[in-house]
Amino acid sequence: MQILNRKKINPAIAHYTGKVHHEEISIQLFNYNADQHTENIEFDYKAIKEFPQDNQSHWLNIHGIHDAEKIQFICQQLGIHQLAMQDILDINQRPKFQEYDEYWFFSLKSILPSDNNHVDLEQISFILGDNFLISFQEKKADYFDHIRSRIRQNIGIVRQRKTDYLLYLLLESILDNYFKTLARIDEKINEIAITDKKIDLSPDLLEYIESFKRQIYQIKRNVTPIRDFVSMIEREEFQMIESKHVKYYFEIKDLCLTIIDDCEQINMRLESNINLFFSVQGDRMNQVMKTLTIVATFFIPLTFVAGIYGMNFNNMPELGWKYGYLSVWILMIVLTVIMIAYFKRKRWF
Repeated sequence: MQILNRKKINPAIAHYTGKVHHEEISIQLFNYNADQHTENIEFDYKAIKEFPQDNQSHWLNIHGIHDAEKIQFICQQLGIHQLAMQDILDINQRPKFQEYDEYWFFSLKSILPSDNNHVDLEQISFILGDNFLISFQEKKADYFDHIRSRIRQNIGIVRQRKTDYLLYLLLESILDNYFKTLARIDEKINEIAITDKKIDLSPDLLEYIESFKRQIYQIKRNVTPIRDFVSMIEREEFQMIESKHVKYYFEIKDLCLTIIDDCEQINMRLESNINLFFSVQGDRMNQVMKTLTIVATFFIPLTFVAGIYGMNFNNMPELGWKYGYLSVWILMIVLTVIMIAYFKRKRWF
């Protein structure tokens, strides 16, 4: 993980803090209203300029933010503040919201559905203006295709509404991935059968459970700022959202609360599994110790008898007795039977 160097000689030079790779960034531009739409799925970043004040809504989506020079050029052409530009490139910061004079800046962490035991996060930043929305996606994994199809085919009301409604659709799509990830985690937790006697209660199993706790922590940590952002809209602190669209953002808040509640429930189940892990491990250890103790107890009187007749004193009448050896064996067997009967009666095994 790269750390943003804030002691730069030239603060105008942008710096990307993520993993450097050599893929080309791709840009798509959608212009639409209720009557028509145009799109350019291979838009040249050099042709970017400020959006016209017309009766159309403009959605500029950028895949890849690793090329800091191109992102800086795009932001300069669109009049995006230097601080917002650096927030777009710094993937290590927490989700944040900032209001500027002519637009909003909002960054969040999106989760990428994965089958491994790690949470793959992607930073997505939004610039919301009066008639435009710019989205910066860190990775190429795209889950907005259904929204593009709605715009192309004029399905639903997206083309009748402004870009604040489009932002709602994008946020809803992002939260949907959180639900899918939680469902996957829930399925894997259900497969953990700690009480199964065939399960090896090794530290690896405990680490497996702890990996899910870390995932839940990351999910909750990244969803909470989205809830707080919508809460500010609910309090009508910002005018960028039309009043008729506020109800849709209430739905976003409900989704966030549901995700947080699900995280709490799953976390409680994980804590219960950890407690059960140590309880079962302790019970198995007690069973082993009880078995060893019983076996050792059997040999205590036998060792005592053997010790007496192993002292090699001359004046021990039993040593010269014809049936002495047999009598000692009978004594040992009787003692063992008595102890077994006693332990069975006490239900110690």
